[in-house]
Amino acid sequence: MSPSLAFCAKFTPEIHLTAIMLWHYSLYTVFERELMPKRRKPDPKEIALKREGALNPHPEEISDPLFREHGFFDPRDLVQARYEMLRRQRVDGLSVAAAAEAFGISRPTFYQAQNEFARAGLLGLLPKHRGPKEGHKLSDQVVDYILEKKRSQPDITTAECLRIIKERFGVIAHRRSLERALGRKKNDKS
Repeated sequence: MSPSLAFCAKFTPEIHLTAIMLWHYSLYTVFERELMPKRRKPDPKEIALKREGALNPHPEEISDPLFREHGFFDPRDLVQARYEMLRRQRVDGLSVAAAAEAFGISRPTFYQAQNEFARAGLLGLLPKHRGPKEGHKLSDQVVDYILEKKRSQPDITTAECLRIIKERFGVIAHRRSLERALGRKKNDKS
């Protein structure tokens, strides 16, 4: 037996396993430290912009020099970018086409921002929330009918209510939508 094998034979399988695990751990640590991209801390401004719907989905498309050269101008801030786009066109004399191109948008989007700004100032540049503003399937008539059913049959289940809505009104609604609509209606009456 070679001297190195004789030396290794003295160790138990647990010691061999521990050595292998330490070796793998050290390789992983080097890999993680040197090759894996660093996780950056979440940026509070980016979080706030996203929460308010004002995070520019395409900041890389802004080519305006102010946004590329000065830290004050943030291409991620949709409201700031739209305001500056309008200002560059109106005050600095940029054409609509040039301003729209420098800020990575179409001319119709430029005109829409211009109209919204004229109508409501900076608030007009805030993105609008898309989609229905309230339950559009469950009209007052449907909700009132179900509330009446619940008064006359207190043990009626939500599933039964949904079946009744489908049969009587031809509307397929989600359980949670019905619960929210009923809750809103009860709050309106109190």
